Amino acid sequence: MDLLQFDAQDLYFEQEDSAEVQALIKVAAELYGNGNPELPLLQAYLRAPESLNVLVALNRFYYYQHRLEEALLISEKALDLILAGIDFPEDWQQLQMSHISAAPKQNMTRIRLYLFTLKSIGFLNMRLERLELSRSIFEKLVALDDRDRIGAKGLLELVERRLEAVTT
Repeated sequence: MDLLQFDAQDLYFEQEDSAEVQALIKVAAELYGNGNPELPLLQAYLRAPESLNVLVALNRFYYYQHRLEEALLISEKALDLILAGIDFPEDWQQLQMSHISAAPKQNMTRIRLYLFTLKSIGFLNMRLERLELSRSIFEKLVALDDRDRIGAKGLLELVERRLEAVTT
């Protein structure tokens, strides 16, 4: 299945948050270079804990601050939220191509977001040296994405090389 052949619908960033949450995200962006954007981001999260806009902003902040554990927690929260909108197993390890093939076409944008978020979780685990978990995630993504539209194949190769280096 080609994960790029679909009409983009239900894009997370098109979902409007309240004016207050939008303002907090804007303040955080303004503070990024010369202040501490974490407080307004956390305030936005407390006001809209199920906003993917807020979660993406928090994830980026933590990632660029090299706070990978926090970024991972936010990615896992986002994966749970995305999962609520699609008919997939709760455990990503149980996900099969048949789940994607059977999904309504209008869910493809959300499915891609789910797969990219799972890739993010794999990448963060790789950076945290949780290589076996990372490899499992990338293997699952490669199995589901025969055309490598998600881009997990190269990451899988990196993890496998790292694992070889660690074991020799």
